[in-house]
Amino acid sequence: MKAAHYSSKGLARDVLVVDEQRDPVAQVGEVLVRIAHSGVNPSDVKNRSGLFSSAMEFASVIPHSDGAGVVEAVGEGVSKQWIGQRVWTINGQWQRPFGTAAELIALPESQVAPLPDSVSTETGASLGIPLLTAWYAVHACAGLLGKTVLVYGATGAVGSYATQLAALSGARVIGVAGSREKCELASRLGAEWVINRNEQDVTASVREITGGRGVDAIIEVDAAANAGKYGELLKFDGDVIIYGSGATSVEVPFRPMIVGFVNLRFFIVYKLPIPLRKAGIDVLTPLLKRGALQHPQVEIFPLSEIAKAHERVESGANAKIIIDTLA
Repeated sequence: MKAAHYSSKGLARDVLVVDEQRDPVAQVGEVLVRIAHSGVNPSDVKNRSGLFSSAMEFASVIPHSDGAGVVEAVGEGVSKQWIGQRVWTINGQWQRPFGTAAELIALPESQVAPLPDSVSTETGASLGIPLLTAWYAVHACAGLLGKTVLVYGATGAVGSYATQLAALSGARVIGVAGSREKCELASRLGAEWVINRNEQDVTASVREITGGRGVDAIIEVDAAANAGKYGELLKFDGDVIIYGSGATSVEVPFRPMIVGFVNLRFFIVYKLPIPLRKAGIDVLTPLLKRGALQHPQVEIFPLSEIAKAHERVESGANAKIIIDTLA
């Protein structure tokens, strides 16, 4: 099969190589997926660049966790009904050396989900990390009907899905974005109110919108940047669901947090327990099937130009970057 891989960490153009690799085989409990499109996430480029660690976890790595394609074969213990089914992948390269930047991938049955015929494989390759992160963030709020939720980064890869899923759950969403255009998008995604963080004071705006009461929950993309205001933003016994941070340390003011009974919940989608992941897929599949979700715009690169795709992510692309493994 044709695949991209790297055996040392560094700049994309210096370390990524595309060549022929041995075809994988579905082992016990696994499915073999012929990948049509592979999604590039920020974590993929950070791992490849050595931001988290300069050491290689494996001798060689085929990057990317997210992808979409068709199941071509199954291993022992897996129903043959999977064969021929369109799927999107989960945790393709998490704690393993073989990701989706290849024509084929073998991975556990629990790490694929059905992709409805109405959803393109380009979109399917955009789902894994962002959509499951958004689903769990909303799920962790434990019932949102009639509640007010503040979504930071409301038009980002995760935030756009969180905005939609919270609104579909009956929440009144306040979306925070960084430009007028993004605020308009947040409204189209279901936010009842939008705050331009570059033109408005978020705390003052939230207090005004909620009549001074604060929000029931916050879905957070950058805890380090925003944690200092949680006590002012939340109602008593409010929740903050944190899936990201722009810095490794998060500083919170003790007094307003303890007086407000603020609940902080951190999570990383890669370690979502399998029963929870299945629950998420069971909720999301019907939404995907009936076209209830808006998906990000995509930019597609051939596998031969994977280094350019990684550089596009690093430059802050305002689109989901996808690799066409067949081009």
